[in-house]
Amino acid sequence: MQVHPRTEQKIAQLVLWLMTSITVLILLFIVFFVLRNGLPAITIRFLTENPVEMGKAGGIFSPIVGTIALTCLAILIAAPFGIGTAIYLTEYTRENWVTRVIRFGSECLAGIPSIIFGLFGFILFVTKLGFGWSLLSGSLTLAFMILPTIIRTSEEAIKAVPYAYREVSFSLGGTRWQTVTRVVLPSALPGIGTGIILSIGRSIGETAAVIFTAGSALRLPTSLFSSTRTMSVHFYILAREGISKTNAYGTAAILMISILAINLLTYAMMNRFIKKYS
Repeated sequence: MQVHPRTEQKIAQLVLWLMTSITVLILLFIVFFVLRNGLPAITIRFLTENPVEMGKAGGIFSPIVGTIALTCLAILIAAPFGIGTAIYLTEYTRENWVTRVIRFGSECLAGIPSIIFGLFGFILFVTKLGFGWSLLSGSLTLAFMILPTIIRTSEEAIKAVPYAYREVSFSLGGTRWQTVTRVVLPSALPGIGTGIILSIGRSIGETAAVIFTAGSALRLPTSLFSSTRTMSVHFYILAREGISKTNAYGTAAILMISILAINLLTYAMMNRFIKKYS
């Protein structure tokens, strides 16, 4: 039995619409469920007090500080290496086996499970190098995890800069380094920033790699060698041990709000970047 092309198209549209609607409904249900249970627990005291009694009481101030410190340090480590690698691949070398090996290695690194990164960081940084469970160990491990994201997004952003910009710079006597730093990078900045923001979102939500390297201390970190607990680790421990369901939902709500805000910021930057170069 042959189906009329117009009927076939309507059926395809209906199926795709149903699939999209189900996906959106699942997302909305998860967001609604977490916020419904978590928002009542969020108060000024919850955000400004340290956890007490292993997190059964008090707030999440030290996990918030630990999350921010760990994420910022990981970005400070990974961003220069990621952007530098992207510049080398796009501006200082031609497509050959070296660039293919670098890209293949970066893609393989992106596919490694986070628990493997955690074990690697524990063996190398915590044990072998003697950093212990600390901010430094956790941030170095996270830096390895987010490096592929920064490399890939930065490379695509640099490639999107029209080659005519480079030609104009060269014709005016600019060196390759001057062209890269004064012409290419400023034009690619929105795309590079998008990759960094996505990396921030992944760092905030990471649990397995962090608990093996940064530890789970509830106190405020005072140095690079201080153990700390991030919000994701705090939520995991509260939920797994059944310490405080209320505080667990409150922590989850803060995490979800933070990641949603980061995703919205990323979406806005991507739209701006596409409109600028379309």
